[in-house]
Amino acid sequence: MTELVRLSKRMSELGLSSRREADEWIARGWVRVDGQVVSELGSKVLPHQKITVERQAAAEQSKRVTILINKPMGYVSGQAEDGYTPAVALIKPENRWEDDPSPEQFHPTQLRSLVPAGRLDIDSVGLLILTQDGRVAKTLIGETTTVEKEYLVRVEYTKEGKLPESDLKKLCFGLWMDGKPLLPAKVRWQNDDQLSFTLKEGKKRQIRRMCDMVGLKVVGLKRVRIGKVKLGDLPVGKWRYLRPDEQF
Repeated sequence: MTELVRLSKRMSELGLSSRREADEWIARGWVRVDGQVVSELGSKVLPHQKITVERQAAAEQSKRVTILINKPMGYVSGQAEDGYTPAVALIKPENRWEDDPSPEQFHPTQLRSLVPAGRLDIDSVGLLILTQDGRVAKTLIGETTTVEKEYLVRVEYTKEGKLPESDLKKLCFGLWMDGKPLLPAKVRWQNDDQLSFTLKEGKKRQIRRMCDMVGLKVVGLKRVRIGKVKLGDLPVGKWRYLRPDEQF
């Protein structure tokens, strides 16, 4: 027999919305199953049943913004902690990049439910994504995400000589963290003191911990790409909107 699944989970699986959005739309009576409105939270459906959403839901979803910011050092990605300011505090008209090509107009309502889709440590800089769109968040930080994230990392070797080729290969594949093997990564030298890391996962302080395992000390870390979206010329502390033609 085919098992029943929560309607909100099924909507997320189908890419219609995030689970939180789904619950909101169900409560508003914007979701139909086989043509019938379902407004009770926790309702379950069979996988073959047809799910549709009212136009109001699609219209509301289309108004949700996604913002790119070049996070400076000293700001935290998410909630304020230990007296440090969250990066969202920088999202104000005077910090918008003058060369932002988006026609989108800033409005304070865009700050509601604007959350980071992925973390960037307080002592790291570069590309941080803030979004109101649950679909974007799921793409970047969902359990099944395979979106690449690229970092430029300045390092110092704490042992004599140079980092052995065998240890560079370990950075690419073979290290364990928190009792589990890390996914394969792409790690290569950019110059004498800078590495490029491309990862498909984001454990807490992962790159710093990986480097420490092979005798490298990280002295600077900058994220320059998430999926197909690049930091580019966006200045430090400035932000811009994700363009309609940009996809992660």
